[in-house]
Amino acid sequence: MNLPNKLTVSRFGLTIAFMVAIFVEFPYNETVALVLFSLAGLTDWVDGAVARRCNLITNFGILMDPLADKILTCSAFIAFASHGWMAGWMVVAIVSRELAITGLRLLAASKQVVLAAEGYGKHKTISQIVTIIATLIQHGYVEWNGYLQTVFGIQIYTRSWVEWIALSSTWVTVILTFVSGAMYLWRNKAVYADDL
Repeated sequence: MNLPNKLTVSRFGLTIAFMVAIFVEFPYNETVALVLFSLAGLTDWVDGAVARRCNLITNFGILMDPLADKILTCSAFIAFASHGWMAGWMVVAIVSRELAITGLRLLAASKQVVLAAEGYGKHKTISQIVTIIATLIQHGYVEWNGYLQTVFGIQIYTRSWVEWIALSSTWVTVILTFVSGAMYLWRNKAVYADDL
């Protein structure tokens, strides 16, 4: 297994650790969740960059990299809905799109066709990662700001602009979810058109 594929597989483990951090209450658990999610997001960027630069693109990576992304981001959005940090309908829309595209990829794979990610889908993934990180900062802010103020006498006034970024990026994510999903289904309609 090459390095990009190892990084892709590591994202599954980081997703589990992230979910533990976000659901199990312990000191600074939301900050730990932020660090774990950020690390997982970084592996997504690194594995793609290494695969392209070193010509290590494999069918495993083409199939599993987007799947690992979807599991990571959908897990975060479902956790946000359960905590009341995000509207349920938005999470349903995002997760439904991801399941539909994953289903299309599985159908394509059964026909010996591998569907790679497209540009709009990559923009959607970036917007999802920004939304999740901003939301985690927004809710973890109380933990680490209190620590900085107690230990160093520093108070960081970032909550208002982080809330604005979290809200605006959430709407961008929902819009890109619909647009990228519709375009992907349309461009790859040959995969499922015969089955209609």
